[in-house]
Amino acid sequence: MEREDRRLVIIPTYNEIENIRAILEAVMELEMAFDVLVVDDNSPDGTAAEVFKLIEEHPDRIQILQRQGKQGLGTAYIAGFRWALEHEYDYVLEMDADFSHNPKDLVRLYEACAKEGADLAIGSRYVQGVNVVNWPLGRVLMSYFASKYVRAVTGMKINDATAGFVCYKSEVLRTIDLDDVRFKGYGFQIEMKYTARLCGFTLKEVPIIFVNRTLGVSKMNTSIFGEAFFGVMKLRWWSWTRKFPKKGEAK
Repeated sequence: MEREDRRLVIIPTYNEIENIRAILEAVMELEMAFDVLVVDDNSPDGTAAEVFKLIEEHPDRIQILQRQGKQGLGTAYIAGFRWALEHEYDYVLEMDADFSHNPKDLVRLYEACAKEGADLAIGSRYVQGVNVVNWPLGRVLMSYFASKYVRAVTGMKINDATAGFVCYKSEVLRTIDLDDVRFKGYGFQIEMKYTARLCGFTLKEVPIIFVNRTLGVSKMNTSIFGEAFFGVMKLRWWSWTRKFPKKGEAK
């Protein structure tokens, strides 16, 4: 009998006490089984304590990785990727804790990889127009044109390069040198997609509707956006000067 795919959702958290129980319960209620790893950066609001309560309710499905202090989105995901590979997951997904990403769309991202030929599936806000709800117009324009800028500089045919709702086949994460990933904020999301493309992996956008958080505080700031903006030029330079492993050369 063929083994069922093992799927892990990584959710980074910092002060998400208002959302964490609801988002984890929403994932647990899906008909398709997804395990969850919460990567918490020592949230002072008690996020981790709430996760431990949920672990008691779902001991085989929810885990937590606690880190000392706020270390950045990119490093949280890298830590989660390493944990996922150590525990032999087949598919690894990224998702925010604040319901800006609909947990029901996890199934569509997974199926894009498992059934539709993608190595990396991207939950895209911009592949079919602009599908963003309750964002200030300025932030919508900033995000939309940032992705246009990334596409122009890198040549990557992706409409939502900064998207943080994605599914990776584990082979992608085994192939990319995770020690060599440089960016920590939203530049990290661009770097991972661009590196996957340079390694020869297939990227596919899946249309989603992105809903701005209603509880908690956004972690977005101008320094994070600046890293992404200037980092794109570095990524293009690295594509000319660095050697990248290729698909099929996973460690």
